[in-house]
Amino acid sequence: MSIEEARLEICNLTGDHYPEIKQLMDAAYNELGGAWPEHTITYLIEEFPEGQIGIVDGGKLVGIALSVQVDYARFSNPHTYEDIVDSNDNVKNDLSGDALYGLDVVIASSHRGMRLGRRLYDARKELCRQYNLRAILAGGRIPNYHQYSDELSPDQYITKVDRKEIYDPILTFQLSNDFQVKRLLKKYLPEDQKSVGYATLLEWNNILFEPDIRVLETSKNIVRVGAVQWQMRAVSSLDELLAQVEFFVDTVSDYQSDFIIFPEFFNAPLMGLGDQSSQTLAIRYLAEYTERILERMSQLAIEYNANIITGSMPLADGDTIYNVSYLCHRSGKIDEQRKIHITPHEERDWVIQGGDKVSVFETDAGKVGILICYDVEFPELSRIMAQQGLEILFVPFWTDTKNSYLRVRLCAHARAIENECYVVIAGSVGNLPKVDSLDVQYSQSAVLTPSDFPFPHDALLNEATPNTEMLLFSDLDLSKLKVLHSEGSVRNLRDRRTDVYDVVLKNTQ
Repeated sequence: MSIEEARLEICNLTGDHYPEIKQLMDAAYNELGGAWPEHTITYLIEEFPEGQIGIVDGGKLVGIALSVQVDYARFSNPHTYEDIVDSNDNVKNDLSGDALYGLDVVIASSHRGMRLGRRLYDARKELCRQYNLRAILAGGRIPNYHQYSDELSPDQYITKVDRKEIYDPILTFQLSNDFQVKRLLKKYLPEDQKSVGYATLLEWNNILFEPDIRVLETSKNIVRVGAVQWQMRAVSSLDELLAQVEFFVDTVSDYQSDFIIFPEFFNAPLMGLGDQSSQTLAIRYLAEYTERILERMSQLAIEYNANIITGSMPLADGDTIYNVSYLCHRSGKIDEQRKIHITPHEERDWVIQGGDKVSVFETDAGKVGILICYDVEFPELSRIMAQQGLEILFVPFWTDTKNSYLRVRLCAHARAIENECYVVIAGSVGNLPKVDSLDVQYSQSAVLTPSDFPFPHDALLNEATPNTEMLLFSDLDLSKLKVLHSEGSVRNLRDRRTDVYDVVLKNTQ
């Protein structure tokens, strides 16, 4: 599958999906009788629609996760597959149950290796939190055990899989998704010859569980962001630069971040591989890499399930060079924001031109905008975004001296206050002696907030160590913005005197 064609969406399954569900299950469970009959799937969808989750790519169903509600006290103890699904394929769902029970997760063979199984598990975990359920339980097959059953007991096999001495396609995956083996289930599915009839009782605990309280709010309120304070270092190839990019994306994924932001012109070390006799030629040489870098970063967004703000890169649009930041959604969609205001250095030495569009992007974790470095020093742009519901503003920057950095930092903080939003700034550090214009850099990446009671007393959620390569993680509570909009000590957005003044974007094409 081409990454350019990927358009992944999470959805709840409907009865119309059954032919595709059958096709997926027939392929995955050929040795165990294939797909469940239509009446079983119909029952699940009608009885517990939120628990039946699918992944669609371009209108085609490519992954499913089926679940029921159960009583934790009953199913956290020994049971068999027939206690959940009887011999006539009738599934038991307990609407008063306080736990989620994972039935099947299936990914199309064409989409394996894209970490879509993890995405379905993450959706299940979010469902568990929203329904305020105690835990997720699952009876997990151990399909590679038959290869070791003559020499290892089931307990020994499970221990070796846990230590990564043996790979099991189901148990290894479950353990990597924070499930714990609670107990061994004997004769769980006797006809499962590969597992020799055994299974593991797996459990993921919901640490936010509150007894007797139901969560009514279903939108995502807590959004985790990772900001990369990037070290400029000489590279010998594009692959070397992209390996460093993947390292950071991989790390952010381990912490289940929703966003990762790279700095402005983070790819500048590639200029050292080309002709630098002229800065104009050097920036055009750098632009030759943009398409390949964007393709790879979009692929990483899908594989690691994190929305990526690509810092910024030069884009050759005909004979014109623009400074462009891309938002690579984890669904495969790509949005772009061109830098509007061009610095004297960019205009003089690189002959970069400014864009003319300002956008707010809908994501699966809120409404976000991007302003590249100098742009954040012009309040009109973020005000236009705020009028479109901006919640998080990302600012990739590249500054050489501290006073240059402070212009970005202080203006970004003003944007957070006046527009009642979060602002995440990310810059680069270090130097590249062999690349012109990269003699010195100064950066202290940060996450800035409005200044009111729900937020930190100094309106600073987090900041990096100055001039040190690092990742900065922060959890943004979007519900606090909603409270601020209506109940803040002051209401910057609501109290605007639009009868006296207004800010209007002229180019709406």
